[in-house]
Amino acid sequence: MNPAMAAELRRRESESVLFSRLLSFAHSALPDPPVSAAARLSALLLPHDDHISRLPDALLRNIVSRLPVKDAARTAALSSRWRGVWRSAPLVLADAHLLPDLIPAVTRADARRVPSVVSLILAAHPGPFRCIHLTVSHLEEYQGPLARWLGLLAAKGTQELVLANRPPPVVLRLPAAIFGIDTLTRLYLALWKFPDIPRTAYFPNLRELGLCTVVIESRHLDSILARSPVLETLCLQGNMLMDRLTINSRSIRCVYVVATSDLDITVEEAPQLQRLIVWVASTCKGGSPRKTIKIGRVQALGLIGYLEPEFHTLQVGDTTIKPSAKPSPFTMLPTVKILGLKVRFGVRNEAKMLPCFLRCFPKVERLHIESKETIESSSKINLKFWKESGTIASICSSVNLIIFHNFRGDQCELCFLKFILESAQMLTKLVVVYRKGTFASLAEARSKVDPLFDVSWASKCCSLRLVQSALAEGEGLKILNFKRGSNFSLSDPLAFTGRC
Repeated sequence: MNPAMAAELRRRESESVLFSRLLSFAHSALPDPPVSAAARLSALLLPHDDHISRLPDALLRNIVSRLPVKDAARTAALSSRWRGVWRSAPLVLADAHLLPDLIPAVTRADARRVPSVVSLILAAHPGPFRCIHLTVSHLEEYQGPLARWLGLLAAKGTQELVLANRPPPVVLRLPAAIFGIDTLTRLYLALWKFPDIPRTAYFPNLRELGLCTVVIESRHLDSILARSPVLETLCLQGNMLMDRLTINSRSIRCVYVVATSDLDITVEEAPQLQRLIVWVASTCKGGSPRKTIKIGRVQALGLIGYLEPEFHTLQVGDTTIKPSAKPSPFTMLPTVKILGLKVRFGVRNEAKMLPCFLRCFPKVERLHIESKETIESSSKINLKFWKESGTIASICSSVNLIIFHNFRGDQCELCFLKFILESAQMLTKLVVVYRKGTFASLAEARSKVDPLFDVSWASKCCSLRLVQSALAEGEGLKILNFKRGSNFSLSDPLAFTGRC
């Protein structure tokens, strides 16, 4: 192989790896199909006098709607009783279930065949369409059919749509026909370039919106949010061209943002907002101007994370939070009970901001802190440094659980934890989490926390738990994904240690 061919091969392999990572990143936020590929209903399981076939039509349609689309359509062959059941049941279509069975790896040829089958199914079923989940089809050659599909989805009352593109690393333009589906209650888009939004576009039923690795300008998102009057959940993950996010919604409850570039976030008015989760992706580099997270009128905000002094400037109301600013009722958010922070404890300027951030949340009960690694560490960040920072109301009187992630046993970490233990009167549990490989043995890990017992603890009922995390470096985002953060059955979605 000559050098030119070898260089081209390396370039293609590099692009393939990059796109695989991009695809995995985007798909991590996408909801799973509502049916399982393992579900089956076979004629062999239904004798001629079977009781299932005697069930009312409504129950038969419910059964069919829980099967992969191939098996759902095949039920027409079971008996005369089943003929027409699939066509009368709300359609649930996941294109991943159309791939050949028992194939260990999906090939590009397999994915290229899927869109033609999708076209047949969408045309054959009279509707309504409950859920359309298209994530494996290669659509670069099907832009015309895709626009027709979206027209069918609009005509047949589609409720849920997950649409992910799988081209080479060139993002295709999303057909504007998407804006005609006004019956949507859930919409997820991945790996698309957003078109201009028609003035007539309106989403009166949309409650959940996810945009994952989408090329979209901030003004386009503003338009979508303004036209979604009942939107409750918003996921933005790794989008491009966005430089700001403005939330002004009377219905939204959860906002989850993974930023791969600088992004200002402003919550102007959101009376129902309960969770604001912001994750700065590892691709973001320090040294650039900090981006502002501005919190305005929020009456129900109970969880916020992860604030990072390295990347974020916090603004509450009209006041920018900084060491020289005195705390006041106008700079406090007393509704927040769960707070997440990421700090480089060895960097003095970031350490100085930590008490300032904490004073904005005087009623926090659960505190999640991740210690970020730094090459250089200041020896001046000692116990005296923290004591001179002054009293922190939440630490003294409300925090009852602290989970401290990525513990390395550094002196700056120990000094902060000593300060906490000497101040936190209501603390009942301190969980110290270290990554696998940080210490040679459990005995070494225990020796690193021994200095914490040299100080007098303010809480006499506090316990210290040392936990080894099963997560490798960089896997935090994989665990704290949108599916967990937006799950309101979890009272504290940040409380995951990944322990062995």
